[in-house]
Amino acid sequence: MSVADYRSRISEADRELLAAMNRRITLVRELHEHKRAEGIPLQDPAREEQLVVELQAANHGPLSSEGVAALFRHVLDLTRKEIHGP
Repeated sequence: MSVADYRSRISEADRELLAAMNRRITLVRELHEHKRAEGIPLQDPAREEQLVVELQAANHGPLSSEGVAALFRHVLDLTRKEIHGP
């Protein structure tokens, strides 16, 4: 495989990540609308930690467990910023 082939495959993976992040933000917005209507707190720190632990358990690498935690803590933070602003 050539450098161009690798770059093309990496770009495809990047577009998949972008699409997944946009889907996640849309779903969280919908969840927040539901929670507001039901009077449920928007944030659930225990659920966020549970998510990280579950994803670490589901990870088969090569991303390290610490990398999974860092990635998803960043995803959670970015999602909050996109929904609520800085």
